[in-house]
Amino acid sequence: VQLQASGGGLVQTGDSLRLSCAASGRTITMYHMGWFRQAPGKEREFVAAISSTGFQRNYADSMKGRLTISRDNAKNTVYLQMNSLKPDDTAIYYCAGSTGSYSSVYRFGVNYAIWGQGTLVTVSS
Repeated sequence: VQLQASGGGLVQTGDSLRLSCAASGRTITMYHMGWFRQAPGKEREFVAAISSTGFQRNYADSMKGRLTISRDNAKNTVYLQMNSLKPDDTAIYYCAGSTGSYSSVYRFGVNYAIWGQGTLVTVSS
């Protein structure tokens, strides 16, 4: 499976963005999907995840209330809606896929076997 993240860009504080993660080569139906981000000089951190069924969703505490993760298995695509963006949200955002027990794997990047190339989100003040 290959993942292609898109939708990033330069926005202002308070704006919204919807990131997309399109999969090709194989269906992502069996994968739990996650979004992670890495800001300059910082470690990669968890942002959001959705189980393969779509029934379970989890968000980083720092961004909870401003995010919605969703998936459209028919389109083999996962989305991340981000609202009320802040300069601290500036980072490269990566989508990734994982298998296994969702509750055990979703938060940690090491549990994700497939990764997209990332899309840059820059929030100006």
